Amino acid sequence: QVQLVESGGGSVQAGDSLRLSCAASGGTISTYTLGWFRQAPGKERDFVAASMWHGGTTYYGDSVNWRFTVSRDNAKNTVFLEVDRLKPEDTALYYCAAKSSDDNYRFAGSYDYWGQGTQVTVSS
Repeated sequence: QVQLVESGGGSVQAGDSLRLSCAASGGTISTYTLGWFRQAPGKERDFVAASMWHGGTTYYGDSVNWRFTVSRDNAKNTVFLEVDRLKPEDTALYYCAAKSSDDNYRFAGSYDYWGQGTQVTVSS
């Protein structure tokens, strides 16, 4: 059973940057595909980014762009999401998730383990 704990969120100004972290325990992330999702109030949970368990390939959601970078440190069992030049529309609860396969990585329902989320609030 993998446990995931996100951190690094907060209340920031537009234009600031944040680095979100997701620390895993109970399993080795090197064998998991790791995803980041976000959910704004009243909206569905959207795919943000994923880091594949093999090869280190990364993918990003259609709603995000070059401002987002996903990375992982297998030695620290941690995955990161860096967001630059934050905008008010980035305000959401950001979740990390893990799955043992690399298919359907864009779909929240395909992930086996979830963290509790870290809130990001961006004011203009």
